[in-house]
Amino acid sequence: MTKFSDLALDPRVLQAIAEAGYETPTPIQEQAIPEALKGRDVLGIAQTGTGKTASFTLPMITLLGQGRARARMPRSLVLAPTRELAAQVAENFDIYAKHTKLTKALLIGGVSFGEQDKLIDRGVDVLIATPGRLLDHFERGKLLLTGVQIMVVDEADRMLDMGFIPDIERIFQLTPFSRQTMFYSATMAPEIERITSTFLTNPAKIEVARQNSTSATIEQQLVQFTPSRKDRSFTEKRALLRALIRSEGEGCTNAIIFCNRKMDVDVVAKSLKSHGFNAAPIHGDLEQSVRTKTLDGFRDGSLHLLVASDVAARGLDIPAVSHVFNFDVPTHPEDYVHRIGRTGRAGRLGKAYTLAVPSDDKYITQIESLVKQSIPRGTVPEGIDLASEGSDRPQSDRGPKSGRDSGRESGRDRGRSSGRDRRDDNRPRREEKEPAAVEVVAVAEVVEAPRPVREERVREDRPREERQADRNTSDRREERPRSDDRRDRSRDERPRDDRPRDDRPRDERPRDDRRYGRDDRRDSAVVGMGDHVPDFILRSFKLPEAKVEELEDEAVLNSAEA
Repeated sequence: MTKFSDLALDPRVLQAIAEAGYETPTPIQEQAIPEALKGRDVLGIAQTGTGKTASFTLPMITLLGQGRARARMPRSLVLAPTRELAAQVAENFDIYAKHTKLTKALLIGGVSFGEQDKLIDRGVDVLIATPGRLLDHFERGKLLLTGVQIMVVDEADRMLDMGFIPDIERIFQLTPFSRQTMFYSATMAPEIERITSTFLTNPAKIEVARQNSTSATIEQQLVQFTPSRKDRSFTEKRALLRALIRSEGEGCTNAIIFCNRKMDVDVVAKSLKSHGFNAAPIHGDLEQSVRTKTLDGFRDGSLHLLVASDVAARGLDIPAVSHVFNFDVPTHPEDYVHRIGRTGRAGRLGKAYTLAVPSDDKYITQIESLVKQSIPRGTVPEGIDLASEGSDRPQSDRGPKSGRDSGRESGRDRGRSSGRDRRDDNRPRREEKEPAAVEVVAVAEVVEAPRPVREERVREDRPREERQADRNTSDRREERPRSDDRRDRSRDERPRDDRPRDDRPRDERPRDDRRYGRDDRRDSAVVGMGDHVPDFILRSFKLPEAKVEELEDEAVLNSAEA
């Protein structure tokens, strides 16, 4: 049996391995470490949980034992798809390189650039980063990649799923052509094969297990159920999850629950906590400090259930996970391999449950086609009624149904059944309310009554001058009070136009066209100067007939003389 001491590693590395409690390498470590120490490119394909991180970390520390780092020019580069995986690689490096003088820097999002810039400026031997943050530092002029001797891409297929392949290709172009490159992944997609053929030179392909296969130490079960109603599928699935966790009893020491969407991660975690489970969410929208604290709690055992998105499906090394629950069937079949690979690690036994509804059949078919085996079918735990258990509150605390799960009960059904049962027998029925309808009709008739017709004014045939004079003498108003007297006028006085107040309802009053700018009194004289019209304007300039005849005679005589 091969031991680490047979792999030509640095004695300081072997000392750190012995202190960590490792003696025998895994198959991927046994085959990849000798090839990496020769300086060859390595393409490693192995199931998750088989020790791929140590297979490139241990030879990297040995190869970098000679030499010195320069400012802003790291000597090696490790790319990881997520912050958690990058932080895990950094922890492994600290364990295996603690007896050496090698330095490292971790470049991930959620951390200030200032602290990272200080580490880069001092010079680091190993740079562990996510692609996005690495390119951010490069574009800011804080980093040079021309001194990279060893480059590692961990979880390459996850890079493809997250859309990092263009960034990976750009980073490859920024590094020297003479570098040593190592690719590691649990699955091998066609796009990954294209990149490896482009950027790897005669790699040593190490495949310790069939591609896209699951570990034999994992007991898998597919629990399918049909919800009572389509709108209760999410609620009843949460009830089924709680039932499965309870059915495992003390055998479920801890578990990771995977959801497809981030918003579902929060809802499921909140539901579990409301039922007394020790659960917490983790996904990409949380602050980095919260994600780190949650993972630390799950590792040290203070957190029992970790509800996660696929951010925790790749590469996280938590050896003692007893169960994995796929709350949602993954839409990408490769994710199924990675999810259930969180349990059954390092030779331990584990269980993986997948919850499915009829609409998930197509995804189940794709997964079984990928792993080349049928997933054993499980059953719903006995003694549970999902229709009655579908609530986020314990049974003892439930009151009247509310929310989305009781929409039909509280609306349509309750009005038909329970409303009639609770109605008082002495309460008048609908037939007794018919007189009210008659009254409404009567009111409508009053409203629709025709309006009174205005009286037509009789037009006088008197000359305009006489009518104007009579109007000015008979209808002349009183003189306006002085400004001091106006303030003392009472509100009870009549309006200026001296019209009597109409006490009839507004809708019964005749419409006054003067309010709308339409006054049909065309025969009324319009005097713009009011009561102060000068007398000469009211005088008549028509000459008497005698005077007219006299003027005409004078005009005839004058024309004759001419």
